[in-house]
Amino acid sequence: MMAANRRGDSLSYPLDIARIRRDFPALAQKVHGYPLVYLDNAATTQKPLAVLDRLRTSYIEECANIHRGVYEMSERATASHEAAREKVRAFIGAARSSEIVFVRGTTEAINLVAQTYGRRFIEKGDEILITALEHHSNIVPWQMLCQERGAVLKVAPMDEHGDLIFPEYEKLLGPRTKLVAFGYVSNALGTVNPAKAMVEAAHRHGAIVLVDAAQAIPHRALDVRDLDCDFLAFSGHKIYGPTGIGVLYGKQRLLESMPPWQGGGDMIMSVTFEKTTYAPPPAKFEAGTPDITGAIGLGAALDYVQAIGMETIERHEADLIAYAEATLARLPGVRLIGRPKHRAGAISFMLGDIHPHDVGTIVDRRGIAIRAGHHCAQPTMKCMGVPGTARVSFALYNTTDEIDALAACLAETQKMFRS
Repeated sequence: MMAANRRGDSLSYPLDIARIRRDFPALAQKVHGYPLVYLDNAATTQKPLAVLDRLRTSYIEECANIHRGVYEMSERATASHEAAREKVRAFIGAARSSEIVFVRGTTEAINLVAQTYGRRFIEKGDEILITALEHHSNIVPWQMLCQERGAVLKVAPMDEHGDLIFPEYEKLLGPRTKLVAFGYVSNALGTVNPAKAMVEAAHRHGAIVLVDAAQAIPHRALDVRDLDCDFLAFSGHKIYGPTGIGVLYGKQRLLESMPPWQGGGDMIMSVTFEKTTYAPPPAKFEAGTPDITGAIGLGAALDYVQAIGMETIERHEADLIAYAEATLARLPGVRLIGRPKHRAGAISFMLGDIHPHDVGTIVDRRGIAIRAGHHCAQPTMKCMGVPGTARVSFALYNTTDEIDALAACLAETQKMFRS
């Protein structure tokens, strides 16, 4: 079966969009009397039945705490939870499941690295390098660490198109650079950074590298060993999984060198009033009862996208991006914010002098969900010379018909404000 664009032409890869959309019950609803057009996937994705059913089964048949129980339900829950860890390991190509730490999301994963690796190894005068394209979650933790440790935060610039200026990034690397942290894909502009080249350049200077993959994970295949990053973080809800669950990947030797972040149950080997001996990774970083069902749901989400194929998803979404760029650019008054060489997931734009919040509110009345604001990327917005934008972002279930619906609504909105 072939996916079809709005003209009925066959695309060059197999993807049955109608079947896929039936897997996502939320897409069948109406909003303000109109069919839902959901174009806010960079914020969170809708959930397929495979994930919803797995969550329900987990709570009905495996609702028990894990690791310490000796009864059947606990053992089933433990097995399902650890199977999910193995699915994550395989999905991102990690060497061993002990390199996979479950956290609440990308933000917690980055803070974990900042407050454990950072506090132990970053010293006064050391430098941490980020880019002008970062989400606040990959800025603020490093600012806090620099303030605490007396380190220096440096920022690699981007050009007027929204691309990292790679030669300037390289110039900022030096003997004092101890850690580099960057987003693989910009949540605000959709810019795809040259991640592998950035990691290689940082490693030549002896720096440790963290990759924020929150916006990359649903759009492209990732292999942490090929990328050779030292840490990688992502959130389950960005890739059709539940909210409240995320992943920190870390190379084994680094995780072993890092102190615990939180204290409590399940992260210990033994406790006395005189001394506590900590468990090895990943348990050392997973204090207390984890989001058991969230991890299991994430595993189901990864099964779902793997059954479709990441290459197929990437090609479908690349067609959507190209179509949306061309369609929006033809609309009177629309100005695309950022024209990066490589884009994934998201497009930001302005509609004349209309405030992005007004744009978002008006299109919502037609059942179209988009994002409006600074997208937790205020420095990026400042670099682009705008306070905020309207943003559309795509997932595997979106269609060119939905882009057409948005374009028609934007055109009407522009006429309304002109009259």
